[in-house]
Amino acid sequence: MDDPSFATLAFDTAIASLEDSKAEDIIPIDLRGRSALGDYMIITSGRSHRHVSAVADYLLRALRDIGYRDIKVEGQEGGDWVLVDTGDIIVHIFHPEMREFYNLEKIWVDPDKDGVPSGRIH
Repeated sequence: MDDPSFATLAFDTAIASLEDSKAEDIIPIDLRGRSALGDYMIITSGRSHRHVSAVADYLLRALRDIGYRDIKVEGQEGGDWVLVDTGDIIVHIFHPEMREFYNLEKIWVDPDKDGVPSGRIH
């Protein structure tokens, strides 16, 4: 939805949803000016396959509640790694072992970047 204020609302909604569903080690990444993929990326984990899927379900409901309709979701059946892409934000929800293996934080987190904190929320 190409509205910067809506992207910020979506980001805030996603963070709140992840916190409410007890997602772990939440890392927000500001992509504005760095990538055409979207405005924000969030990387987080669930404690188990079931928790990963539940976190994704809760997130999808929250995003739909604020108006998103065309959300792309991959991996929800397996619970190893769920990708939620609204166009504005991309959320990676990992099972801990998968997160460690792919280590997306190493690719995307820039410790010197201003804006959205690139540190852990939990």
